[in-house]
Amino acid sequence: MPSSVPAPAPPAPPAAGPASPAPTAAERVYRHVKEGVLDRHYEGGTLLTEGGLADAVGVSRTPVREALLRLETEGLLKLYPKKGALVLPVSAQEIADVIETRLLVEEFTVLRAVPAPPALLERLEELLARQRRHAAEGDLAAMTAADRGFHAEIVRNAGNQILCRLYDQLRDRQLRMGVALLHAHPERVERTLAEHAEILAALRAGDAEAAAGAVRGHVSRVGELVRGPVR
Repeated sequence: MPSSVPAPAPPAPPAAGPASPAPTAAERVYRHVKEGVLDRHYEGGTLLTEGGLADAVGVSRTPVREALLRLETEGLLKLYPKKGALVLPVSAQEIADVIETRLLVEEFTVLRAVPAPPALLERLEELLARQRRHAAEGDLAAMTAADRGFHAEIVRNAGNQILCRLYDQLRDRQLRMGVALLHAHPERVERTLAEHAEILAALRAGDAEAAAGAVRGHVSRVGELVRGPVR
């Protein structure tokens, strides 16, 4: 009689990668408060209490204190013992400093981006499409994040790591100011999309001076508007 052949063993399931560690209680509070400040759920001048945040996130007060201390070092809050944490309004000096730094960094890096590599143009087109989608949905916070990503992509393309780190340090301030600007000036949404399209068109055409002029005009106009009453 022919010998029986054992059936092949089923293939072993692919090994699962290491699971990401769950965020700590302090990290959860930190994210909750920071997102609330950046998307203007917590306006400048709002006083946050440890007890209120502990209840909102579902943690004890100890991680709340840790998170608030971290946010104070980032310049978003001012702690008052036994009272809570005040969400700091955006100051006129901070606005001026951010706009000035953006002009210096972005005009330099957009000149370095010409001739633009196809990968950069493709990424900018994708980010512009994302902005248009968020604008149509009325999600101004998401549109502002994609807006910031559009400019950051050009800065990263220059390959200067020091400039990249400097620009990244402006991220939270840019997001906060940008959301406030679009809420205060809803007509700015379509203008922002048009100005980004102008920057992209100049890069695609390989016109360095036009690209630099488009960036300079865009950031300057944002600066003029955002210097109004922004909280």
